[in-house]
Amino acid sequence: MTILLIFTILILISISMWQISKMFELSQTNRNTSEIANDKDNDYQGKLMFAFLVFIYLLTLFSFYEWGDVLLPKAASDHGDLYDSLMWSTFAVIFFVQTITQALLHYFAYKYRGEKNKKAFFLADNDRLEAIWTIIPMIVLAGLILFGLYTWTDIMTVEENEDAMIVELYAQQYNWKARYAGNDGVLGDANVRFLNDFDGKNLVGIDASDPNGLDDVVVQELHLPVGREIIFKMRSQDVLHSAYMPHFRAQMNCVPGMITEFAFTPIMTTEEMRQTPEMIAKVKKINKIRAKNSEELVSNGEEPLEPYIFDYILLCNKICGASHYNMQMKIIVETENKFKKWMSNQQTFAQFIQ
Repeated sequence: MTILLIFTILILISISMWQISKMFELSQTNRNTSEIANDKDNDYQGKLMFAFLVFIYLLTLFSFYEWGDVLLPKAASDHGDLYDSLMWSTFAVIFFVQTITQALLHYFAYKYRGEKNKKAFFLADNDRLEAIWTIIPMIVLAGLILFGLYTWTDIMTVEENEDAMIVELYAQQYNWKARYAGNDGVLGDANVRFLNDFDGKNLVGIDASDPNGLDDVVVQELHLPVGREIIFKMRSQDVLHSAYMPHFRAQMNCVPGMITEFAFTPIMTTEEMRQTPEMIAKVKKINKIRAKNSEELVSNGEEPLEPYIFDYILLCNKICGASHYNMQMKIIVETENKFKKWMSNQQTFAQFIQ
């Protein structure tokens, strides 16, 4: 794939350089008049424009057919449906406008291609047309903006909820750590200055003098109870990161020196998502590809790839360094009882420092 991409880029660069050289030649005042386009050239270029219109539409339809199933599955958070509605509404408007404008652009380039004895008709202005193509986009864009503001406000408004669980996501090059507030429901103070405490094993820099932090729990695998609001507090140790949980339609920057916040309620456990027909089909397709790649690995004396099993995942969505691609953490959404059982087996900060 890398070789193909490099080859494609080289071809495109070559075409660009050739076009630039032709433009330079045509810009010379003493150029040969035989290089000026004639009726044959204009007819050829017009037909190419129309052929390209057919090509891009066929390519679009093929892309939908071939790769339409790689899109994210149904959202696993309570705000996900609203988020997806905004996204698909925007996509629909963009696709409709793009389809119409590109069709007109390429068709007119074909229909009104240059001919020696044909003169262009210049229309100085048309108030009605100008009003139409100004007012309609204004109304459509205003509708999308208002829908977006409503969606943003609904998603980002975190109301006081005594039952909400507080979780801190701590980003550093190149891994994630999660810290749960204990029974008091309050995260203890933390700062990078405390990272070296306890022989450098204070993983997120908890202040040992703050009693609120003694029952905090630090883990490297995120567990969440289904149906319960989770309020995430996000910190970064070094550079700008971005906590991205695609299946929950959640993303927030992690900024050094400050705490950012995001909240959502998981509505589907990991097991429930694995059993959806959409996810079953996706996993089957992925494992078919992995099996094919494994055959090649085995033939080269290497270990085969293990079958893929779906899990929710936390990613970094900012290019934060050389190993950015590997900065991820597994998320397990489970029932409240399973979560409590898992939580009871975790070590608190007080137990850690004893």
